[in-house]
Amino acid sequence: MSDKTKERIVLALQLFVGAVFVFSGFVKAVDPLGGLYKVTDYLTAFHWDALKVLGFGGMTAMSAVEFVLGVGLLLGIQKKLVTLGTLAFMAFYTPLTLYLAINNPVTDCGCFGDALVITNWQTFWKNVILLAAVITIWRWLDYSKRGFCVKAEWAVLIYSFVFSMILSAYCFQNLPVIDFRPYRIGANIQEGMSFPEGAPKDSIETTFIYEKNGVKQEFTMQNYPKDTTWHFVDSKNVLIRKGYEPPIHDFVLEHPDDGDITDLILEDSNYVFLLVAHNVTEYNIVTNPGGCHYDMSDKVNAAYEYARAHGYKFYCLTATSAETDEMKAYLAATNAKYDFLNADEIMLKTIIRSSPGLMVIKKGTVVNKWALKNIPTFNEPLDSCEAGQINLPNNKATTFFIALLYLIPLGIGYGASKKLCKKEA
Repeated sequence: MSDKTKERIVLALQLFVGAVFVFSGFVKAVDPLGGLYKVTDYLTAFHWDALKVLGFGGMTAMSAVEFVLGVGLLLGIQKKLVTLGTLAFMAFYTPLTLYLAINNPVTDCGCFGDALVITNWQTFWKNVILLAAVITIWRWLDYSKRGFCVKAEWAVLIYSFVFSMILSAYCFQNLPVIDFRPYRIGANIQEGMSFPEGAPKDSIETTFIYEKNGVKQEFTMQNYPKDTTWHFVDSKNVLIRKGYEPPIHDFVLEHPDDGDITDLILEDSNYVFLLVAHNVTEYNIVTNPGGCHYDMSDKVNAAYEYARAHGYKFYCLTATSAETDEMKAYLAATNAKYDFLNADEIMLKTIIRSSPGLMVIKKGTVVNKWALKNIPTFNEPLDSCEAGQINLPNNKATTFFIALLYLIPLGIGYGASKKLCKKEA
Protein backbone atom coordinates (compact mmCIF):
# COMPACT_ATOMS: atom_id res chain seq x y z
CA MET A 1 0.00 0.00 0.00
CA SER A 2 1.42 3.37 -1.00
CA ASP A 3 2.12 6.17 1.47
CA LYS A 4 -0.43 8.35 -0.30
CA THR A 5 -3.14 5.72 0.22
CA LYS A 6 -2.27 5.42 3.89
CA GLU A 7 -2.50 9.21 4.26
CA ARG A 8 -5.97 9.19 2.72
CA ILE A 9 -7.13 6.30 4.92
CA VAL A 10 -5.83 7.98 8.08
CA LEU A 11 -7.45 11.28 7.11
CA ALA A 12 -10.79 9.58 6.42
CA LEU A 13 -10.67 7.71 9.74
CA GLN A 14 -9.71 10.86 11.64
CA LEU A 15 -12.65 12.73 10.11
CA PHE A 16 -15.03 9.84 10.85
CA VAL A 17 -13.99 9.22 14.47
CA GLY A 18 -13.54 12.95 15.13
CA ALA A 19 -17.06 13.74 13.86
CA VAL A 20 -18.57 11.01 16.08
CA PHE A 21 -16.74 12.32 19.16
CA VAL A 22 -17.63 15.96 18.45
CA PHE A 23 -21.30 15.01 17.97
CA SER A 24 -21.35 12.88 21.11
CA GLY A 25 -19.71 15.59 23.21
CA PHE A 26 -21.93 18.33 21.78
CA VAL A 27 -25.30 16.64 22.39
CA LYS A 28 -24.27 15.90 25.98
CA ALA A 29 -23.12 19.49 26.50
CA VAL A 30 -26.46 20.96 25.39
CA ASP A 31 -28.34 18.68 27.81
CA PRO A 32 -26.08 18.30 30.86
CA LEU A 33 -28.86 17.22 33.22
CA GLY A 34 -29.89 14.49 30.79
CA GLY A 35 -26.32 13.24 30.93
CA LEU A 36 -26.37 13.40 34.72
CA TYR A 37 -29.53 11.28 34.87
CA LYS A 38 -27.90 8.66 32.66
CA VAL A 39 -24.70 8.63 34.75
CA THR A 40 -26.88 8.22 37.85
CA ASP A 41 -28.56 5.22 36.21
CA TYR A 42 -25.13 3.66 35.65
CA LEU A 43 -23.98 4.30 39.21
CA THR A 44 -27.22 2.85 40.59
CA ALA A 45 -26.95 -0.24 38.36
CA PHE A 46 -23.39 -0.88 39.53
CA HIS A 47 -24.18 0.01 43.18
CA TRP A 48 -21.69 2.89 43.18
CA ASP A 49 -23.97 5.32 44.98
CA ALA A 50 -21.05 6.96 46.79
CA LEU A 51 -19.83 8.36 43.45
CA LYS A 52 -23.10 10.15 42.67
CA VAL A 53 -21.75 13.31 44.29
CA LEU A 54 -19.26 13.49 41.41
CA GLY A 55 -21.91 12.77 38.77
CA PHE A 56 -22.59 16.22 37.32
CA GLY A 57 -19.00 17.48 37.32
CA GLY A 58 -17.73 14.18 35.99
CA MET A 59 -20.35 14.04 33.25
CA THR A 60 -19.77 17.60 31.99
CA ALA A 61 -16.00 17.06 32.06
CA MET A 62 -16.38 13.78 30.16
CA SER A 63 -18.52 15.40 27.46
CA ALA A 64 -15.94 18.20 27.19
CA VAL A 65 -13.13 15.64 26.84
CA GLU A 66 -15.10 13.85 24.10
CA PHE A 67 -15.52 17.16 22.30
CA VAL A 68 -11.82 17.97 22.67
CA LEU A 69 -10.70 14.56 21.38
CA GLY A 70 -13.02 14.92 18.41
CA VAL A 71 -11.66 18.38 17.57
CA GLY A 72 -8.12 17.10 18.00
CA LEU A 73 -8.71 14.27 15.52
CA LEU A 74 -10.45 16.51 13.00
CA LEU A 75 -7.65 19.08 13.05
CA GLY A 76 -4.68 16.77 13.60
CA ILE A 77 -3.80 18.50 16.89
CA GLN A 78 -1.38 16.90 19.35
CA LYS A 79 -1.62 13.78 17.21
CA LYS A 80 0.05 11.33 19.55
CA LEU A 81 -1.65 12.54 22.75
CA VAL A 82 -5.13 12.88 21.21
CA THR A 83 -4.98 9.52 19.44
CA LEU A 84 -3.70 7.82 22.59
CA GLY A 85 -6.48 9.48 24.62
CA THR A 86 -9.09 8.35 22.11
CA LEU A 87 -7.65 4.84 22.13
CA ALA A 88 -7.83 4.72 25.94
CA PHE A 89 -11.39 6.06 25.80
CA MET A 90 -12.49 3.32 23.41
CA ALA A 91 -10.50 0.60 25.21
CA PHE A 92 -12.51 1.41 28.35
CA TYR A 93 -15.96 1.81 26.83
CA THR A 94 -15.90 -1.09 24.36
CA PRO A 95 -15.78 -3.87 27.00
CA LEU A 96 -18.12 -1.83 29.22
CA THR A 97 -20.75 -1.65 26.48
CA LEU A 98 -20.30 -5.38 25.83
CA TYR A 99 -21.19 -5.98 29.48
CA LEU A 100 -24.20 -3.66 29.12
CA ALA A 101 -25.33 -5.47 25.97
CA ILE A 102 -25.14 -8.88 27.63
CA ASN A 103 -26.60 -8.01 31.05
CA ASN A 104 -28.70 -4.94 30.12
CA PRO A 105 -28.60 -3.17 33.53
CA VAL A 106 -29.31 0.10 31.68
CA THR A 107 -31.42 -0.11 28.54
CA ASP A 108 -29.96 2.97 26.83
CA CYS A 109 -26.25 3.78 27.05
CA GLY A 110 -26.89 7.51 26.54
CA CYS A 111 -23.79 7.89 24.38
CA PHE A 112 -25.63 10.31 22.07
CA GLY A 113 -28.04 11.67 24.67
CA ASP A 114 -31.65 11.94 23.46
CA ALA A 115 -30.47 13.05 20.02
CA LEU A 116 -29.91 9.47 18.86
CA VAL A 117 -31.11 6.58 21.02
CA ILE A 118 -29.59 3.22 20.11
CA THR A 119 -29.66 -0.19 21.77
CA ASN A 120 -26.81 -1.54 23.87
CA TRP A 121 -25.84 -4.03 21.17
CA GLN A 122 -25.81 -1.26 18.55
CA THR A 123 -23.65 0.78 20.89
CA PHE A 124 -21.21 -2.09 21.35
CA TRP A 125 -20.77 -2.70 17.61
CA LYS A 126 -20.42 1.04 17.04
CA ASN A 127 -17.61 1.05 19.60
CA VAL A 128 -15.95 -1.96 17.95
CA ILE A 129 -15.85 -0.05 14.66
CA LEU A 130 -14.51 3.08 16.35
CA LEU A 131 -11.88 1.08 18.24
CA ALA A 132 -10.67 -0.56 15.03
CA ALA A 133 -10.52 2.86 13.35
CA VAL A 134 -8.52 4.40 16.21
CA ILE A 135 -6.08 1.46 16.26
CA THR A 136 -5.47 2.01 12.54
CA ILE A 137 -4.88 5.73 13.11
CA TRP A 138 -2.41 4.90 15.90
CA ARG A 139 -0.51 2.41 13.74
CA TRP A 140 -0.22 4.88 10.85
CA LEU A 141 0.11 8.02 12.95
CA ASP A 142 3.12 9.20 10.95
CA TYR A 143 0.82 9.63 7.95
CA SER A 144 -1.45 12.04 9.82
CA LYS A 145 -1.33 15.69 8.79
CA ARG A 146 -1.10 18.56 11.28
CA GLY A 147 -3.62 21.41 11.03
CA PHE A 148 -2.03 23.85 13.50
CA CYS A 149 1.55 24.52 14.43
CA VAL A 150 2.82 23.08 17.71
CA LYS A 151 2.71 26.39 19.61
CA ALA A 152 -1.02 26.82 18.91
CA GLU A 153 -2.18 23.26 19.49
CA TRP A 154 -2.58 23.41 23.26
CA ALA A 155 -4.45 26.69 22.98
CA VAL A 156 -6.97 25.07 20.63
CA LEU A 157 -7.51 22.09 22.95
CA ILE A 158 -7.93 24.27 26.04
CA TYR A 159 -10.26 26.62 24.17
CA SER A 160 -12.40 23.66 23.02
CA PHE A 161 -12.62 22.29 26.55
CA VAL A 162 -13.62 25.67 28.02
CA PHE A 163 -16.18 26.25 25.23
CA SER A 164 -17.87 22.91 25.95
CA MET A 165 -17.96 23.58 29.70
CA ILE A 166 -19.47 27.06 29.18
CA LEU A 167 -22.11 25.60 26.87
CA SER A 168 -23.00 22.98 29.51
CA ALA A 169 -23.17 25.64 32.23
CA TYR A 170 -25.50 27.82 30.14
CA CYS A 171 -27.85 24.93 29.35
CA PHE A 172 -27.82 23.88 33.00
CA GLN A 173 -28.77 27.36 34.21
CA ASN A 174 -31.47 27.72 31.56
CA LEU A 175 -32.84 24.88 29.42
CA PRO A 176 -31.18 22.84 26.66
CA VAL A 177 -30.73 25.12 23.65
CA ILE A 178 -31.71 22.16 21.48
CA ASP A 179 -34.49 19.95 22.83
CA PHE A 180 -34.39 16.39 21.49
CA ARG A 181 -37.12 15.09 23.78
CA PRO A 182 -40.77 14.34 22.87
CA TYR A 183 -41.99 17.25 25.03
CA ARG A 184 -40.28 19.97 22.99
CA ILE A 185 -42.15 23.16 22.12
CA GLY A 186 -44.71 22.48 19.39
CA ALA A 187 -45.02 18.75 20.18
CA ASN A 188 -48.45 17.29 20.83
CA ILE A 189 -48.42 14.97 23.82
CA GLN A 190 -51.40 12.92 22.66
CA GLU A 191 -49.79 12.30 19.29
CA GLY A 192 -46.60 11.26 21.08
CA MET A 193 -48.63 8.69 23.02
CA SER A 194 -50.39 7.25 19.96
CA PHE A 195 -49.65 3.88 18.39
CA PRO A 196 -49.40 4.19 14.56
CA GLU A 197 -51.56 1.84 12.54
CA GLY A 198 -49.59 -1.20 11.45
CA ALA A 199 -46.72 -0.56 13.87
CA PRO A 200 -45.14 -3.81 15.11
CA LYS A 201 -46.18 -4.96 18.58
CA ASP A 202 -44.15 -6.85 21.16
CA SER A 203 -43.76 -10.50 20.30
CA ILE A 204 -44.15 -12.51 23.51
CA GLU A 205 -43.94 -16.26 23.98
CA THR A 206 -45.72 -17.77 26.96
CA THR A 207 -44.14 -20.82 28.55
CA PHE A 208 -46.15 -23.10 30.84
CA ILE A 209 -44.55 -25.19 33.56
CA TYR A 210 -46.30 -28.46 34.42
CA GLU A 211 -45.39 -31.27 36.78
CA LYS A 212 -45.97 -35.01 36.54
CA ASN A 213 -44.60 -37.72 38.81
CA GLY A 214 -42.30 -35.16 40.47
CA VAL A 215 -40.82 -34.05 37.13
CA LYS A 216 -41.31 -30.47 35.92
CA GLN A 217 -41.37 -29.68 32.22
CA GLU A 218 -41.89 -26.54 30.16
CA PHE A 219 -44.45 -26.36 27.36
CA THR A 220 -45.49 -23.74 24.81
CA MET A 221 -48.82 -23.18 23.12
CA GLN A 222 -47.60 -25.43 20.31
CA ASN A 223 -46.93 -28.51 22.47
CA TYR A 224 -49.36 -27.86 25.28
CA PRO A 225 -50.00 -31.19 27.14
CA LYS A 226 -53.39 -32.79 26.60
CA ASP A 227 -52.64 -35.43 29.20
CA THR A 228 -54.69 -34.41 32.25
CA THR A 229 -52.21 -36.11 34.60
CA TRP A 230 -49.92 -33.10 34.17
CA HIS A 231 -50.48 -30.49 36.91
CA PHE A 232 -50.00 -26.78 36.26
CA VAL A 233 -47.19 -25.16 38.31
CA ASP A 234 -46.41 -21.76 36.79
CA SER A 235 -46.17 -19.73 33.59
CA LYS A 236 -43.80 -17.06 32.32
CA ASN A 237 -43.72 -14.62 29.44
CA VAL A 238 -40.56 -14.11 27.40
CA LEU A 239 -40.11 -11.10 25.09
CA ILE A 240 -39.02 -12.49 21.72
CA ARG A 241 -39.03 -9.27 19.74
CA LYS A 242 -39.50 -5.68 20.91
CA GLY A 243 -42.27 -3.84 19.09
CA TYR A 244 -42.94 -0.14 18.59
CA GLU A 245 -42.91 2.00 21.72
CA PRO A 246 -44.45 5.49 21.49
CA PRO A 247 -42.06 8.35 22.36
CA ILE A 248 -44.39 9.22 25.25
CA HIS A 249 -45.60 6.15 27.13
CA ASP A 250 -45.69 7.16 30.79
CA PHE A 251 -47.61 10.46 30.85
CA VAL A 252 -50.10 9.83 33.66
CA LEU A 253 -51.27 12.56 36.05
CA GLU A 254 -52.98 11.52 39.29
CA HIS A 255 -55.08 13.92 41.34
CA PRO A 256 -55.24 13.00 45.07
CA ASP A 257 -59.05 13.17 45.04
CA ASP A 258 -60.14 12.77 41.40
CA GLY A 259 -57.69 10.09 40.32
CA ASP A 260 -56.33 10.01 36.76
CA ILE A 261 -57.11 13.36 35.09
CA THR A 262 -54.61 13.03 32.24
CA ASP A 263 -57.21 13.20 29.46
CA LEU A 264 -58.99 16.10 31.16
CA ILE A 265 -55.79 18.15 31.00
CA LEU A 266 -54.71 17.11 27.51
CA GLU A 267 -58.14 17.79 26.01
CA ASP A 268 -58.53 21.23 27.61
CA SER A 269 -59.04 23.79 24.82
CA ASN A 270 -57.72 26.56 27.06
CA TYR A 271 -54.18 27.13 28.29
CA VAL A 272 -53.01 24.93 31.17
CA PHE A 273 -50.02 25.83 33.35
CA LEU A 274 -47.93 22.88 34.54
CA LEU A 275 -45.30 23.61 37.17
CA VAL A 276 -42.93 20.63 37.10
CA ALA A 277 -41.03 19.85 40.31
CA HIS A 278 -39.37 16.45 39.91
CA ASN A 279 -39.48 16.11 43.66
CA VAL A 280 -39.93 19.02 46.04
CA THR A 281 -36.62 18.38 47.82
CA GLU A 282 -34.85 19.58 44.66
CA TYR A 283 -36.69 22.88 44.93
CA ASN A 284 -34.66 23.80 48.00
CA ILE A 285 -31.46 23.16 46.03
CA VAL A 286 -32.62 25.48 43.27
CA THR A 287 -33.91 28.24 45.52
CA ASN A 288 -31.09 28.12 48.04
CA PRO A 289 -27.85 27.28 46.19
CA GLY A 290 -24.85 27.13 48.49
CA GLY A 291 -27.03 28.05 51.46
CA CYS A 292 -27.85 31.52 50.07
CA HIS A 293 -31.50 32.57 49.93
CA TYR A 294 -32.66 33.04 46.36
CA ASP A 295 -36.33 32.31 46.97
CA MET A 296 -38.13 32.43 43.64
CA SER A 297 -41.44 31.06 44.90
CA ASP A 298 -42.91 34.55 44.53
CA LYS A 299 -42.38 34.27 40.78
CA VAL A 300 -44.22 30.94 40.70
CA ASN A 301 -47.02 32.23 42.90
CA ALA A 302 -47.40 35.28 40.67
CA ALA A 303 -47.80 32.99 37.65
CA TYR A 304 -50.47 31.03 39.56
CA GLU A 305 -52.39 34.19 40.47
CA TYR A 306 -52.20 35.32 36.84
CA ALA A 307 -53.49 31.94 35.63
CA ARG A 308 -56.37 31.98 38.11
CA ALA A 309 -57.33 35.54 37.18
CA HIS A 310 -57.50 34.61 33.46
CA GLY A 311 -59.29 31.30 33.89
CA TYR A 312 -56.33 29.03 33.16
CA LYS A 313 -55.81 25.83 35.14
CA PHE A 314 -52.58 25.62 37.12
CA TYR A 315 -51.12 22.39 38.53
CA CYS A 316 -47.85 21.34 40.05
CA LEU A 317 -46.60 17.96 38.83
CA THR A 318 -44.35 16.14 41.27
CA ALA A 319 -43.29 12.66 42.29
CA THR A 320 -43.46 13.65 45.97
CA SER A 321 -46.46 12.33 47.87
CA ALA A 322 -48.74 14.82 49.64
CA GLU A 323 -48.31 13.07 53.00
CA THR A 324 -44.54 13.40 53.19
CA ASP A 325 -42.68 15.82 55.46
CA GLU A 326 -40.91 17.18 52.37
CA MET A 327 -44.20 18.23 50.82
CA LYS A 328 -45.37 19.86 54.05
CA ALA A 329 -42.10 21.79 54.26
CA TYR A 330 -42.49 22.86 50.61
CA LEU A 331 -45.99 24.17 51.23
CA ALA A 332 -44.88 26.05 54.32
CA ALA A 333 -41.89 27.60 52.56
CA THR A 334 -43.64 28.59 49.32
CA ASN A 335 -47.20 29.33 50.45
CA ALA A 336 -48.36 27.35 47.40
CA LYS A 337 -52.11 27.42 46.76
CA TYR A 338 -52.20 25.45 43.50
CA ASP A 339 -53.27 21.82 43.15
CA PHE A 340 -50.67 19.04 43.07
CA LEU A 341 -50.70 16.06 40.74
CA ASN A 342 -48.52 13.00 41.20
CA ALA A 343 -46.51 11.67 38.25
CA ASP A 344 -43.56 9.46 37.51
CA GLU A 345 -40.26 11.20 38.33
CA ILE A 346 -38.45 9.95 35.21
CA MET A 347 -41.29 11.30 33.06
CA LEU A 348 -41.09 14.67 34.83
CA LYS A 349 -37.34 14.85 34.22
CA THR A 350 -38.01 14.18 30.56
CA ILE A 351 -40.65 16.93 30.31
CA ILE A 352 -38.36 19.70 31.51
CA ARG A 353 -34.82 19.69 32.86
CA SER A 354 -35.31 22.54 35.33
CA SER A 355 -36.79 21.60 38.70
CA PRO A 356 -39.03 23.44 39.13
CA GLY A 357 -39.74 24.48 35.58
CA LEU A 358 -42.92 25.83 34.01
CA MET A 359 -44.67 24.49 30.92
CA VAL A 360 -47.78 25.81 29.21
CA ILE A 361 -49.89 23.49 27.07
CA LYS A 362 -53.06 23.93 25.04
CA LYS A 363 -55.10 21.03 23.62
CA GLY A 364 -52.21 18.77 24.56
CA THR A 365 -49.63 20.79 22.59
CA VAL A 366 -46.58 22.25 24.32
CA VAL A 367 -46.83 26.02 23.83
CA ASN A 368 -43.86 27.19 25.90
CA LYS A 369 -41.36 26.14 28.56
CA TRP A 370 -39.19 28.06 31.01
CA ALA A 371 -36.57 27.24 33.60
CA LEU A 372 -37.44 28.57 37.06
CA LYS A 373 -35.18 31.62 36.74
CA ASN A 374 -36.63 32.52 33.34
CA ILE A 375 -40.34 32.41 34.15
CA PRO A 376 -41.68 35.67 32.69
CA THR A 377 -43.94 38.22 34.33
CA PHE A 378 -47.38 37.56 32.85
CA ASN A 379 -49.77 40.46 32.28
CA GLU A 380 -51.87 40.21 29.13
CA PRO A 381 -53.99 37.15 28.21
CA LEU A 382 -51.84 34.47 26.61
CA ASP A 383 -53.71 34.69 23.31
CA SER A 384 -52.34 38.20 22.82
CA CYS A 385 -48.77 37.87 24.07
CA GLU A 386 -45.64 36.05 22.97
CA ALA A 387 -45.69 33.61 25.90
CA GLY A 388 -48.90 32.12 24.53
CA GLN A 389 -47.67 31.63 20.98
CA ILE A 390 -45.93 28.52 19.68
CA ASN A 391 -42.55 29.56 18.34
CA LEU A 392 -41.14 26.38 16.88
CA PRO A 393 -37.42 26.10 17.63
CA ASN A 394 -35.09 26.05 14.64
CA ASN A 395 -32.49 23.48 15.65
CA LYS A 396 -30.49 23.94 12.47
CA ALA A 397 -30.20 27.69 13.03
CA THR A 398 -29.28 27.14 16.69
CA THR A 399 -26.60 24.61 15.77
CA PHE A 400 -25.25 26.98 13.12
CA PHE A 401 -25.12 29.84 15.63
CA ILE A 402 -23.27 27.72 18.21
CA ALA A 403 -20.88 26.56 15.49
CA LEU A 404 -20.15 30.18 14.59
CA LEU A 405 -19.52 31.04 18.24
CA TYR A 406 -16.97 28.27 18.35
CA LEU A 407 -15.42 28.62 14.87
CA ILE A 408 -14.93 32.39 14.69
CA PRO A 409 -12.40 32.51 17.57
CA LEU A 410 -10.90 29.28 16.23
CA GLY A 411 -10.47 30.84 12.80
CA ILE A 412 -8.81 33.88 14.32
CA GLY A 413 -6.53 31.55 16.23
CA TYR A 414 -5.73 29.63 13.04
CA GLY A 415 -4.66 32.84 11.35
CA ALA A 416 -2.44 33.68 14.30
CA SER A 417 -0.99 30.16 14.27
CA LYS A 418 0.07 30.61 10.64
CA LYS A 419 2.23 33.52 11.71
CA LEU A 420 3.71 31.42 14.51
CA CYS A 421 4.42 28.64 12.06
CA LYS A 422 6.31 31.01 9.80
CA LYS A 423 8.40 32.18 12.73
CA GLU A 424 9.09 28.54 13.68
CA ALA A 425 10.22 27.84 10.14
